[in-house]
Amino acid sequence: MSERPAAGTIAAITGAAPHDLSLYHEALTHGSSGAGDYQRLEFLGDRVLGLVIASELFRRFPRAHEGELSSRLHALASGETCARIAQRLDLNAHVRFGSQAIGDGGRRSDNIAADVLEALIGALWLDLGEEAARAFIVREWGAMIEGQVAAPKHPKAALQEWAAAKGRRPPEYRLIRREGPDHAPRFRVGVTIGKLAEAEGEGASKQAAEKAAAEVLLARLAEEEMK
Repeated sequence: MSERPAAGTIAAITGAAPHDLSLYHEALTHGSSGAGDYQRLEFLGDRVLGLVIASELFRRFPRAHEGELSSRLHALASGETCARIAQRLDLNAHVRFGSQAIGDGGRRSDNIAADVLEALIGALWLDLGEEAARAFIVREWGAMIEGQVAAPKHPKAALQEWAAAKGRRPPEYRLIRREGPDHAPRFRVGVTIGKLAEAEGEGASKQAAEKAAAEVLLARLAEEEMK
């Protein structure tokens, strides 16, 4: 297990000195450690993140219609975006894992990184209030909120948009197999676009496997278009 991060480490990540360090330790604890984990704080942080980004979009883009705001919110608050920010902050390096989870690749997991980031936001909100949580979110998401940097598009959404643009049937996903123990399952999923193309992908969850399959198929389609 990793050592619990000190107050200085938390301050360097969040930009604010913590008052109740135990909240941040909980946010950075995975269930495999045998201690209380980050899931409750993740639940709170997910809502805080959505509220802050929604309010920032509402304020910064007074002429944007509801559909545009919803689309941008979905991209900015997605697991894909959260994982990218968490990786930039190297959050998984500070998470307390059990030895089995480390061996199963917990420190490299995008899903865990995204969850931990939301839990950290929840801890920040409870410890220092809305102003501190908003300041952190605006700092880390600011360029994407303004549209200066594009939020990453989820591969499944990108594949569906490709199919629609080409007049093809929507992608269809199917579970090929599930392997491994309950604490470290592995899923393999296939995706097809009618009879045009197909691909497979693996992941620690069905959603992750679908994402991987979509990435493979997108790359394959891009190669075909370049020929």
